[in-house]
Amino acid sequence: MSDAMIGYDTRFEIETAPGAGIYVELEEVYEITPPASTISKVDVTSFKSPGRRREFIPGLTENGAASLNMNFVPGSPSDLRIEALRASGEVLSMRITYPNGVTVTFDGFVEEYTPAVPVDDRMTAAVSLSVTGEILIANPVAPTNDVPPHISGVAQVGQVLSVWPGLWSALGDITYQWRVDGSPVSGATGPTFTPLVSHIGEPVTVAVTSTNSQGSDTAISGPTANVVAA
Repeated sequence: MSDAMIGYDTRFEIETAPGAGIYVELEEVYEITPPASTISKVDVTSFKSPGRRREFIPGLTENGAASLNMNFVPGSPSDLRIEALRASGEVLSMRITYPNGVTVTFDGFVEEYTPAVPVDDRMTAAVSLSVTGEILIANPVAPTNDVPPHISGVAQVGQVLSVWPGLWSALGDITYQWRVDGSPVSGATGPTFTPLVSHIGEPVTVAVTSTNSQGSDTAISGPTANVVAA
């Protein structure tokens, strides 16, 4: 049986700052063209080239370009991020993660950002990237947490708490387990949680687990203040 796969769940991420090692996914991307290296050729033909034929030797490796297409949402984080990078010309590490976990990492900068605004169809934008330096292709690895999850909201009976899952390397499927005073709450396995009267006086945390084919990693948020009555 074929091992072919569709591109669904592929991710395109950009480093937050040079050398930071923390990547943030670009939202609304629906098509990616990865960089493709080619080797230039150098003509070394001489008066004595055998058989009156030209001779060549390998030259430098040329990285070419990468590109992506995305839904254009004016003023969205992705729109603002790409426009800022285009304006600054900043070189950052970029990473493509395929559905099977294989990653392609390269340094590049935004060369062109071109939105298209049709009268009767979705708005889209094309992003052209210039690639510099080495292109690294790596096999899947287990997820690791780079920035821990964070709870938002007021720790009060009846008030909804929500969790930002944090930032991950080799992100996989995300699951949640809310805890009160360190003990798991049965059935509290979604991205939100509402404290009950029985939780008054106790802090709330949440364990976020990322799992892929290579393994899993769990990160625990910092605690909320002790739950108070409504």
